[in-house]
Amino acid sequence: MSATVEFVLLIDDDSATNFFNSLMLERHKSFGNVSAVKSGLGALEYLQSAAVDNCPKPNLIFLDINMPGMNGWEFLDAFNALDNSITAGIKIILLSTSSDPDEVKKSMLQYNVEDFISKPLSLPLLDTIYSTHFNPKVHPM
Repeated sequence: MSATVEFVLLIDDDSATNFFNSLMLERHKSFGNVSAVKSGLGALEYLQSAAVDNCPKPNLIFLDINMPGMNGWEFLDAFNALDNSITAGIKIILLSTSSDPDEVKKSMLQYNVEDFISKPLSLPLLDTIYSTHFNPKVHPM
């Protein structure tokens, strides 16, 4: 059985967090390949080169908010400015240590963000993410 979410891109400046989250994603049967970048700029470069070089395009991005250089909000601004051919079909979930209600509200109102969840990923959390965002249950009429 192939994974439904074929490719996940992790954007987080912390190597240990990327390592742990990659392990969790690789252990979950519904998520396929995982790649990690350590900055918003690195993610933008990946997405732009994927469009040109025919590299795999992520179905899902887990995005940290608090990063040096380009933070998560700045990444979202730049992502929204990319051509639709690059961004179409990519779901973004903010993955942060913050649970600030203002940040949650901002992410939902100002950006096309699917969800705002707290670090770290776990198998039960990935079950919830998958069932909520990639496998909606069909209810009988």
